[in-house]
Amino acid sequence: MGFLAPWFLAGAVAVGLPIYVHLLRQHESPKMPFSSLMFFERHVQSSIKYRRLRYLLLFALRTALFLLLVLAFADPFVKSKAGAVGTGRKLVVVAIDNSFSMRAEDHLGRAKREAGSLLATWTPESQGLVLAFGSSVQLMTQPVTDVAALRGAVQAITQGDSRSSFAELARGLRAVAQASQLPLEIHLFSDMQKSSAPISFADWQLPANAQFVVHPATTASEPNWAVESVSAPRRVQDPKKARVQATIAGFGAPAAERRASLVVNGQVRESKTVAVPLNGRATVEFPTLEVPYGLARCEVRIDSADKLKGDDQFYFSVDRSDPRKVLLVHESRNQRASTYFRAAMEAAPEAAFQVEAFGAEQTANVKPSKYAAVVVSDVASLPPPFLEALTAYVRGGGGLMIAVGPSAALRPRVPVFDEAIGEARHMAQGGQRFLVASAVDAGHAALQRVNKFENVRFYQTVRIDPGSARVLARLDDLTPLLLEKKIGEGRVLVFASTFDNISNDFPLHAAFVPFVEQSASYLAGQGARPPAYPVDSYFELRTAKEQGIAVEALDPDGARALSLAEAATASSLQLNRQGYYSIRAASGRQELAAVNADRRESDLEVLPAETTALWQNTGQGPLTAVQGGEAAPFRLWWYVILGAILVAAVETWIGSRYLEGKAGAS
Repeated sequence: MGFLAPWFLAGAVAVGLPIYVHLLRQHESPKMPFSSLMFFERHVQSSIKYRRLRYLLLFALRTALFLLLVLAFADPFVKSKAGAVGTGRKLVVVAIDNSFSMRAEDHLGRAKREAGSLLATWTPESQGLVLAFGSSVQLMTQPVTDVAALRGAVQAITQGDSRSSFAELARGLRAVAQASQLPLEIHLFSDMQKSSAPISFADWQLPANAQFVVHPATTASEPNWAVESVSAPRRVQDPKKARVQATIAGFGAPAAERRASLVVNGQVRESKTVAVPLNGRATVEFPTLEVPYGLARCEVRIDSADKLKGDDQFYFSVDRSDPRKVLLVHESRNQRASTYFRAAMEAAPEAAFQVEAFGAEQTANVKPSKYAAVVVSDVASLPPPFLEALTAYVRGGGGLMIAVGPSAALRPRVPVFDEAIGEARHMAQGGQRFLVASAVDAGHAALQRVNKFENVRFYQTVRIDPGSARVLARLDDLTPLLLEKKIGEGRVLVFASTFDNISNDFPLHAAFVPFVEQSASYLAGQGARPPAYPVDSYFELRTAKEQGIAVEALDPDGARALSLAEAATASSLQLNRQGYYSIRAASGRQELAAVNADRRESDLEVLPAETTALWQNTGQGPLTAVQGGEAAPFRLWWYVILGAILVAAVETWIGSRYLEGKAGAS
């Protein structure tokens, strides 16, 4: 027997109260009248004979009542078998956490062994169910009484790389309880990560009438270092201009120095020492990224010094190729816009594109399909063969950007974009010197680094009817500045001004270079593939027009990630493993997807016991926690309270009879 709150035993000193009442308060010296005491010698009369206990039964009851109350607050318990399955109709749920953090010190293996020990005490009166959970709940069995099937389901659980979620577990348990209509006895095997807790406590809600037993894989938080994130280009043209920056984090860890290495295709290219502060973060930068042509498997790796090895590296993929070509079509008499646009593209940090410029009258025999993207800069008219080829290019998946200035405003509609062109506006004519952008979608891929066109002045603009297009930016008079429309499989951006420094001063601002680079990358489709994906994200395999074309995908172990049916029909692939997925998409292009576990799993801080107790209170059963294969405490406070109530009732009855007798004697 033991006590969960032994400090309450100090309340046993209250037993002195009935002793005081029955012993020290019993003697009452009778007062008798007497004429004079002057002839009596003064001395102290002993009263020991009056200090004998009286009403022993009443005294014993009152003493027992105080002792029982003290014991109840001390929360006594006795050891019982941890996983013993009681009798009666109920459903025993074995829930095993197989999230990424369970890789630390083989916590998953320990959890499966303890679950096997639990099932060794199985009784045939109960039904059982085994489930695994991470970011979602996976039922390994239906409710069964066959212990062999339950053991097999436990052994079939494999290590995952997803993030654990107690909210998803609670939601799954509520669904199980609703389907079975039976009380649940839940045995949770987990490392009880604090980061797994939901923000809203309502998401913790357990089913009604559920008993909850926690089998923690560890009882103490562990320090851990991890490569938290990596910033790297997806495509590289000039390795000397490509930089890699990594963030090294210490979760609950002391200040330390870690050795960070840049690895390309399994070979260490550069290593640096980085000082990580106490429970903090530090960055390390590699100024060049020397990779061969084609797809390269890259990672930033640190020396391992903790129990979780899986987050000591961060994977990313890089595709090295020569700069892709962008077609720029402009009016031959206006070379200013072409000069600014070409200079901005060449000034881009990664120099991913080369600009080929043609006058509008020279494009009759130009094939847009040879280019990664096409830009039409304030052109009054286009040769019909080129306009037809440009429309087919966009519908087939190409990207087009059109700048509409004074020359293009002579047309009734924007070519290919096919929306009406309104008036050309000159701010000086309206008494207003210039307009500025007031509403910009900064989250769009083409506008993420343009600083919302801050301080850019627009002197001439063209009003374009948005129609079915999406407006990405507006001027302060609500005139659309940048519009986007999806046409077929491609996309078109329309800029309601020019790329020179006459209609606006945009080319004179630092934001012009990232706008030109990001717009070209977005239209060329380069922004669609990030250098790294988080676990449980999705990779697009085919477009709508590529249905029926077979794709091929290999997981990090080299096994096929898709069945034959999925290879012909699936539109996306869930990336549920950390490592590299090799994918041949429906377009025929070979892709490499680098996948990393959620770094919230790297924080091994354990959920406080108080929070776990609050979780239990959302159900109606008692919470117990066991360590390893030890016996679980069976709490007795409820029985002690019942005993105290019974003693109090008997004491009241005996006390009333005593008081009645004393009143009658007087």
